[in-house]
Amino acid sequence: MQEMGLRSSIRRKYRHSRVWNIGDRVVKNLLERQFQADAPNQKWVTDVTQYRVGEVWLYLSAIKDLCHNEIVAYQMSLHNDKQLVLQTFSKAFDKEKDVTGLIVHSDQGSQYTSYDYHDTLPKVGAQISMSRRGNCYDNASMESFFSHLKTEGLYPYDIRSIEEAQSRIEEYIYFYNHCRPQRKLNKLTPVQYRGWYYPLQVDTQKKNLMVP
Repeated sequence: MQEMGLRSSIRRKYRHSRVWNIGDRVVKNLLERQFQADAPNQKWVTDVTQYRVGEVWLYLSAIKDLCHNEIVAYQMSLHNDKQLVLQTFSKAFDKEKDVTGLIVHSDQGSQYTSYDYHDTLPKVGAQISMSRRGNCYDNASMESFFSHLKTEGLYPYDIRSIEEAQSRIEEYIYFYNHCRPQRKLNKLTPVQYRGWYYPLQVDTQKKNLMVP
């Protein structure tokens, strides 16, 4: 990189304390910053982030599996409400059929303390876990993904419309799952690493990438 005059993008330091408008239910932290899992569907982390385009905010809800670091589901909306989160989990549970015993960790945002959220997850056998109030480090793995997304997939571009922002986010999540090797995954991509656990053949038309 030095010989070619290249420099990597520097991610912004993420330090702040958020005070939430606590909703209906708060539960204990089952994850306790143990951001590793021995197999898929043992531990998921989730959160909502926002990106501003002009005077409009675009909200992204995402879920990451801590075994292979894959983004298993995501949803975008112009409204940061519980429906955004519930739709994300509907996608995830349609994709991953057996989640009995799964720990799902989030912050104490109003979407995650709502009655609908607390009714939905136990129905599929999932356990709810929450960060301590105003402590972003309890969900550092999810915060790290959002930081990479913005630094690598959004900030370098002059994005002028919500449609372009949505397209950039979709492209980056595809790249992150299928094409971006991670050191902690033995330099494999999340989809390749997941293939160690499940017989897998992924036909990706965008990249023509075959994963055995």
